[in-house]
Order: sequence, then structure tokens, then C-alpha cells
Amino acid sequence: MTDALKQTPLTALHRSLGAKMTAFAGYDMPVQFPLGVLKEHLHTREKAGLFDVSHMGQAFLQTTEAALGADGAHEKIAAAIESLVPGEIRKLKKGGMRYSVLLSETGGVLDDLMITRPARDDKQGLLFLVVNAATKAQDFALLQEKLGDRAELEIADHRALLALQGPKAAGVVDALIPGTGEQTFMTMKPYEWNGADLIVSRCGYTGEDGFEISVPDERAEELAKALLASPDVEPIGLGARDSLRLEAGLCLYGHDLTPETSPVEGNIAFAIGKRRRAEGGFPGAERILHELQEGPSRLRVGLLPEGRAPAREGTQIQSADGKPIGSVTSGGFGPTVGGPVAMGYVDTAYVEAGTELCLIVRGKAQPAHVADMPFTPQRYYRG
Repeated sequence: MTDALKQTPLTALHRSLGAKMTAFAGYDMPVQFPLGVLKEHLHTREKAGLFDVSHMGQAFLQTTEAALGADGAHEKIAAAIESLVPGEIRKLKKGGMRYSVLLSETGGVLDDLMITRPARDDKQGLLFLVVNAATKAQDFALLQEKLGDRAELEIADHRALLALQGPKAAGVVDALIPGTGEQTFMTMKPYEWNGADLIVSRCGYTGEDGFEISVPDERAEELAKALLASPDVEPIGLGARDSLRLEAGLCLYGHDLTPETSPVEGNIAFAIGKRRRAEGGFPGAERILHELQEGPSRLRVGLLPEGRAPAREGTQIQSADGKPIGSVTSGGFGPTVGGPVAMGYVDTAYVEAGTELCLIVRGKAQPAHVADMPFTPQRYYRG
């Protein structure tokens, strides 16, 4: 029931804007607005879309082995988090971000997350984390259990998170928060806006240029309205968020990545740092390093079905001669592509782009082929 669902600080605003609401990760979230999913998707690609991502888990992880800002403080907190993730966190520059994954002891992905080193000198020894909504309770419990003797976790459940995505996003945000337009992709800086302390990251989940803005709960609606005041900005729901990230070839945790999936199988081996590949020292390293050297038995690939029928999650993938070789993990219609797109896992003998396959849709074999991802060009701002 809706009454049992958690609400974000923007729930009332969503309803006032005519949103159709749905349950997602225990929250009452907007799935679409009156514009509709197709137009919301295209508006984000053409101008700028505003997403409420306050259901995500935000937290600060601070070393307990040194005072903030002290020499070596970042190295200590980096060493702590690197015992759980395969990313190169130690070499992060001030204000730099990394995409990484929390790993199980068998090398499976427990969640994917963003890890940021603060820009301020007096905040060294601290990391800002953003994890997925559906797994945040388990993630935070794992961090406290494994790192409790070396780090202190502060869950930032008093902060909302807004994402503005699209080619017009930089102009809109910079007009409200001067200086943000100078940031480059995968950087974070603190700002003050009308007395509210903001954490602004230039990143997103659509393949477009854009920002994620962490703001105190009590100022979230005010900031959202200020962003929506621009004629270039429309509110966007979960429906278009999913089709945008699918076209961008980005994973949805719990679907494209799971505790059984390694980051190598998931085709996100870029998240494993060069030093970490040489040294190991992260959960499941034996399996992951073996897969890096010898290759995994299966791999996540992009899929382009022929015709108009989309292949949904769970659709069986067969070789051209009818042999079962995998399954679809995400699929739907790609408005920018103008047809169905999907991703899924196939045996590594079939991963080359152009390989002809069949997808079993409604009991019938539908021709498809392996395709490079992203399906539409990514437009991150790298300066």
C-alpha cells in the first residue's frame, strides 16, 4: 500500500505536477509526468530533465585513524574502502569521483556505487558515497561491519538528491549556482545556494551531460522549483530514466549486475584499477583476476532486436542455430534509437559485435544481433 511507502522531500511536488506514482525500492516515486515517458525521454536528450533520486543512499565515510585534513588522512580512508572495492581510490584527486562496486568474498557484485574525494583541504580523510536505494541498508551494514574499526559511517538521510540531465543542464545549473559550469565530468565541489550547503557532482545516469545535487531535505523543493522555472527543464519519471540509461548502456543493479555476477562478466572491468589488478587485496580477487587474465565464461553485451517487438528481462537468447546461450537482463524501446534495445549475458563465443542471434519473444524466435554499447553517443563534459 502507498501508505507504507517512504516518501522523498519532493513527493508533494511530484503530485502537484500531476505525476503518476509507483512503488520503487520501498519509496513512492514518480514513474511519469503528464508529458509522458516518450516525450520525457526525448526532452532529456534535447534539453534538460529533472529527476528525483533522493531514494538513493548518501553517506560520509571518515577515517578514525587521523584527523580530517591531516597528512595521510586520505590514504587511510582509501585503504579502508579499497578492502571492499576493486577501484583505485588512493590516487583520486581532490574533488574526483570513481564508479566502483562492493564485492562479495566470491567476487560477485553486491552493489555499484559512486565514491568521491572531497575538494576541500580540511575534508581529506572523508569520502562521499552514493549507493543504490534497494541495497542501501545492506551496503551501510556491510561498511559498518567491515570497516568499523577504521572508519566512521555517517548516513546522510537528511539530504535529498536531485539530478539534472541533458545538453541544456549546464547552463541551467550554472545560472543558479555560478561555477558549476566549469566542473568537468566525474568531479564534485561544495557550493552555497541561498544559505543551503550543496554538494554538486557532474555525473549522471542517462549518458548525457548533467549534474547530481545533494541538498538538505528542507531546501529540496525550493531548489527543484528553481530548476523547473527554466523553460528548458521538465520533470522526468522513472520510466524515462530507465530507457535513457538503457540506451546509454548503463547497468541497473539487481538486473544487469547481481551478487552472482563479477565485474568482469558485467563488462565493467574498467572499474578495476591498474594497481589493484597487480596487487589484488579486494574480496573475490582470485576469481576476478583469473577472469581478467583468462576471460570469463559469459559477458554482458548490447543487443539490437530486428523488428519492433522489445525483448524484456528474462527473454532467452539463442544462437542462430537455436542453442540457448544466455538471457536478457534489461530491454525495452529506445526512443532515441527509434527501436527496441536490450542487454544481456551470452557465452563468450558469441560476444563479437554483429553476431547474429535469436531472442525468444512470446514463444517466437526474433532475429537480433550483438551491438556495441552505448546505443546512443554519450555526451559527458570532459572540458
